[in-house]
Amino acid sequence: MSDNWSAIAMAFVALFLVGGIISFIKQGLRRGAVLLAVLAALATTAAVLWW
Repeated sequence: MSDNWSAIAMAFVALFLVGGIISFIKQGLRRGAVLLAVLAALATTAAVLWW
């Protein structure tokens, strides 16, 4: 389990970014939501590859 801390951290970063996507969409900031979606996808990919 101790080897997976980086993957766990990246998964939490991805979840945090998903919350930001929801917030940006509610505020009408579509471009920001798209940027956060790309970053969330990268963080998810990093978490899966680290696992």
